[in-house]
Amino acid sequence: MSEERTVPVPDGLAGERVDVGIARLFGLSRTRAADLVMAGEVEVDGAMPARSTRLEPGAMLTVRIPQEAPPLEVRPSIVEGMGLVHQDDDIVVIDKPVGVAAHPSAGWSGPTVLGHLAGAGVSIVTSGDPERRGIVSRLDVGTSGLMVVARTERAYTVLKDAFRAREVSKTYHALCQGRPMPPQGTIDSPIGRSPNHHYKFAVLRDGKPSVTHYDVMEELPGAALCEVRLETGRTHQIRVHFSAMRHPLVGDPLYGSDPTLAARIGLERQWLHAMELSFVHPVTREQVTFTSRYPADLQHALDALREGA
Repeated sequence: MSEERTVPVPDGLAGERVDVGIARLFGLSRTRAADLVMAGEVEVDGAMPARSTRLEPGAMLTVRIPQEAPPLEVRPSIVEGMGLVHQDDDIVVIDKPVGVAAHPSAGWSGPTVLGHLAGAGVSIVTSGDPERRGIVSRLDVGTSGLMVVARTERAYTVLKDAFRAREVSKTYHALCQGRPMPPQGTIDSPIGRSPNHHYKFAVLRDGKPSVTHYDVMEELPGAALCEVRLETGRTHQIRVHFSAMRHPLVGDPLYGSDPTLAARIGLERQWLHAMELSFVHPVTREQVTFTSRYPADLQHALDALREGA
């Protein structure tokens, strides 16, 4: 949304550059005024001017000023079901429930991992955007499981480099429709934002390199429980890769799953859980490994399938 104002150029601004005049008339910074001109948000007598255009007295000046989004902030709030798996002076490992984002973002007003940590009195002192401090990797809102957050600048730098170098082992369990063949394999297909839907991702020729390893652990009626290991960490990577194999995750209609199957076993989200996280501690340099258990909703759905639902 934007506010549009149209005013005649006063005599006192005659001869001034248009960006200078806008800044003085509307109380804006010179930089913001220039940005509005360059963005086509300014008209002088119905025509779009250059920044260097000189104003003439009596000319009609129209300016559209987009409303600035409020700054994002971490709001302390304890999140029910959030598990604190490990905490030391440099890192904290949490077991994130479904429905929680890693950090505040535009369009998200729900609970966040950083909000919970702030509410629990866990300090995060790192560089980066204030609303994302300490975040070295994320889990989707709809995915539960283990996440590590850096508490200090040293840990933040080392962990970011470790994730970038693919030195962090991330293991997920996923329940997919059908039975993948072969039962053990690697999906090496680039992923990018879907050209048809901005909120989805897809396997694209010009996407970013993405590698997923999977191993079928258990065959069930109409589905298979898989252990999944990621080499890369693209958004929605597991969901996109399994969908591309024509074995979408159970409970994931966004990527092609059968909603009747999810309804039959009482599942209201994709069956996907971050089970294990293993890495070299950024300060002690010891190998550390953390594990999780299935949340109640995923366990219930799995039991229902095992019982022939």
